[in-house]
Amino acid sequence: MRTLRTLATALLAGAALFGSAPGALADSPSPSPSTGSDGEAPAPTEAGTSFRTATALRPDQRGTADASTGDYLYWVLPVDAGQRATVKAKVALPKSTRHGAATWQLDVYDGLRRRQSCQYGASTRTAAQEAESVELSCTLRTVRAWAEPWANDPLPGSYYLRLTVTDLPKDDLGLPVHAEVGATVADMGGAHAVDGTLAAPLVPGASTASPEAEESAAPGKPAALGEPDGGWSSGGWSDRWLWTAAGGLLAALAGIAGYRMTGGSGRPSRVPPGA
Repeated sequence: MRTLRTLATALLAGAALFGSAPGALADSPSPSPSTGSDGEAPAPTEAGTSFRTATALRPDQRGTADASTGDYLYWVLPVDAGQRATVKAKVALPKSTRHGAATWQLDVYDGLRRRQSCQYGASTRTAAQEAESVELSCTLRTVRAWAEPWANDPLPGSYYLRLTVTDLPKDDLGLPVHAEVGATVADMGGAHAVDGTLAAPLVPGASTASPEAEESAAPGKPAALGEPDGGWSSGGWSDRWLWTAAGGLLAALAGIAGYRMTGGSGRPSRVPPGA
């Protein structure tokens, strides 16, 4: 009798253990997506479809996106004062038979959504009918910390990249394409520094011009924006301060040397001591 009771107890304990196993597995936390090497955010694999939904892209990071011919693809990256950004894009064209050449264009807009001209580079190119890919590039002017209200100078803040096709046969609309974009930022030094700074970088949400603009920014997916490594400098410091201090020191030393050279030895020798 005791043996049967012990066996029944063991069977009940085993049933309870196996019955709770699925629940324990279900309650275990699922692995979180990896963030890339050194804790950095992974490179984006999609693009936005408007300024408001632009995908965040950091300098020296390559973003990719699969889209259809005719779509507008948007990315956004931060560029600070004294920096010059170079943007490059490559579009892998569909391997299926196309009906003619296609013209692709890469546009760059600043935080005020003003289109910025390229200092050099080919931001518009036409791909032949049999071409497998097309590459575009645009090097912007150096970003200024401050500018006159009437000027179109690039200012620190968010810079939007827009990639799209501007001319192609209608029968080629909707064909699949694969886009790759990247941006590099170079610090140009104090030679491009100017007096004056902005109160805040030109990024979405810094200010609202009208209630309509505030309402339009509420719905939808906001742009995930970052800032440059080390934060926004706003042009407060540049190596021009070092050159200014060095110039002042050299001027002071030159003045002392000139005074000693022209001052002479004191009383002229022809003047009597008692005079």
